[in-house]
Amino acid sequence: MKLLAVVALSLASLVPAAPAAAQTIKLGELNSYKVFPAFLEPYRKGMELAVDEINAAGGVLGRRLELVSRDDNGNPGDAVRVAEELISRERVALLMGTFPSNVGLAVADLAKQRRVLFLAAEPLTDKIVWESGNEYTFRLRASTYMQTAMLVPEAAKLAKRRWAIVYPNYEYGQAATATFKRQMTERAAGAIEFVEQAVPLGKIEPGPVVQALIDAKPDAIFSSLFGPDLARFVREGQLRGLFKDRPVFNLLGGEPEYLDPLKDEAPVGWWVTGYPWYAIDTPEHKRFRDAYQKRFDDYPRLGSVVGYATIHSAAAALRKAGTTDTPKLVAAMKGLEVDTPFGRITYRAIDHQSTMGAYVGRTAVRDGKGVMVDWRYADGKDYLPADDEVKRLRPAK
Repeated sequence: MKLLAVVALSLASLVPAAPAAAQTIKLGELNSYKVFPAFLEPYRKGMELAVDEINAAGGVLGRRLELVSRDDNGNPGDAVRVAEELISRERVALLMGTFPSNVGLAVADLAKQRRVLFLAAEPLTDKIVWESGNEYTFRLRASTYMQTAMLVPEAAKLAKRRWAIVYPNYEYGQAATATFKRQMTERAAGAIEFVEQAVPLGKIEPGPVVQALIDAKPDAIFSSLFGPDLARFVREGQLRGLFKDRPVFNLLGGEPEYLDPLKDEAPVGWWVTGYPWYAIDTPEHKRFRDAYQKRFDDYPRLGSVVGYATIHSAAAALRKAGTTDTPKLVAAMKGLEVDTPFGRITYRAIDHQSTMGAYVGRTAVRDGKGVMVDWRYADGKDYLPADDEVKRLRPAK
């Protein structure tokens, strides 16, 4: 019996270990699911669709992708804690996700300290790729600067002199306001006045805010409100006549996540960035939309596109790097090209910002719901500052 046991052990030593293909590549993802469900539930579905598609096609580097997701509660401290858990306990190949700008910046700083790749999916702050940019952080969505730049040309054509600005009082809203003021001032032939109303994120008191704007007697309005704050502002503003004969520009206001809940109360004629999913007929978008609707029996939101493109970006980086080794992944992300439902995008080597664009158009109501009309796709590469300006903004290595 002892001889047989020895022979068995000897034979076992000759059998190769389980192949690497049996191991998954873990993608660590964190986001504010409880705080921003309107955007992030579709985002989660977009990620799931992409992971399933990639795994059905054989995975990446001969291995299946595994999505390991955590809720960061929309809080920078919690985000750093769960990101650390993903790195240390789950041993993920990279980090991705986040929604609020302050959370994204906190995770970007951790990625720099821990030397791990971080693909920021949604936070719009310019700082994440410029003032606070680092070697390990890349961003997918068009930034605050880019989306504001998409609206400014139309706003400047109106030659209005007195602008009211209403915004959520945190990094994203503050950055949108500063960018709008700077870009409008650069284009103006004469002096422009700005009257600002900052509101706590998620806690707008629409009556006083709207009345203050009415009292200010602006010629036009620029807003970066979104979510429930935007809905309350729209309803109160319409009730009190704030928008009558006043042009309104709103970042993100055409995204289904924020436009759909208003139904027939949606504003009419506002200039917005958004996502007219029902009208985009490019082959790449049609493939995505059909697959999404078949899988979830629901239409995609912008979050769906962001989640889907985030996973495909991570997979493309892994393929290009040929490994999960962080330095090689970081090198692969620079200049990486990825096919998305919005077309092919590139992650710029100069600042790690992708060239994903946004749809720009005007709001309308059709069949009892808000839609975008007269829209066009604004390619992100056309709405970024010159390289010299980027180099000035972004810290040296």
